[in-house]
Amino acid sequence: MHIGMLYSRIRLEEKWLLEAARKRDIQVTKIKDDDVHFELDSHNGKDWEKLDVVLERCISHSRAFYALRFFEQYGIPTVNRFEVCRMCGDKALTSLALASNKIPTPRTSIVFSRDAALDVMEKMGYPVVMKPVVGSWGRLMAKIETREMAESILEHKSVLGNYLHSIFYIQEYIEKPQRDIRTFVLGDEVIAGIYRNSKHWITNTALGATVSNCPLDDELNELSLRAAKAVGGGAIAIDLMEVEGGYTVNEVNYTMEFKNSVEPTGVDIPAKFIDYIVSVAKS
Repeated sequence: MHIGMLYSRIRLEEKWLLEAARKRDIQVTKIKDDDVHFELDSHNGKDWEKLDVVLERCISHSRAFYALRFFEQYGIPTVNRFEVCRMCGDKALTSLALASNKIPTPRTSIVFSRDAALDVMEKMGYPVVMKPVVGSWGRLMAKIETREMAESILEHKSVLGNYLHSIFYIQEYIEKPQRDIRTFVLGDEVIAGIYRNSKHWITNTALGATVSNCPLDDELNELSLRAAKAVGGGAIAIDLMEVEGGYTVNEVNYTMEFKNSVEPTGVDIPAKFIDYIVSVAKS
């Protein structure tokens, strides 16, 4: 078995994955995304043929997006697949996939102008949440509580330049018990779940949230599997929030980060991850 690991930096997760592969006598070739280049109709002299599967661990969504498509063109299985990257890397597409599969998710609107955004917010009722359609780690998210705040944020976005800032992704604000939930799905199994605890309305660990184990009840297990399947399946992290009567799925992540989740859950996520990658290569 020979795994290619496409990476940006060797963080703790990548170190753990490399160690888990070493313990199984699995060869891993590290492929730094800064250095890689692709040809349209060849492997560009690279010995890609020796790889049984490529594991994508890029920090940049755009690099993952194009690299996975090229590896797919070359006939090499990938974790995750290009289509999963495409779907999960765009929050609008993720929301559409969840809604079309009747998975509970916050009320969401996509609009393309300042006036339309203000109209949606007024009708939805403050507070609302505005997010970039592409982004992670809670960056550039805004909880908008008044029309004046909305006007100010929309003005700032209008001068940022990137075309993505002219696509306004607006969600209802969900009151939650100072925590949300992340579950980890590998294929057809939910392997672990965590609470991300914070007094701040954004509960990302990148912004300081603390982590504790979340027991997986039947509803949480089933909903996580359905959400993963809705975006194409694979190695997926599902972000959920507790609401009256159950859960709602907020986001779906295709490059799962788990360094803060092994200790509180007691689950050897890197080992299970490597086992899943091997199963993809053999399928």
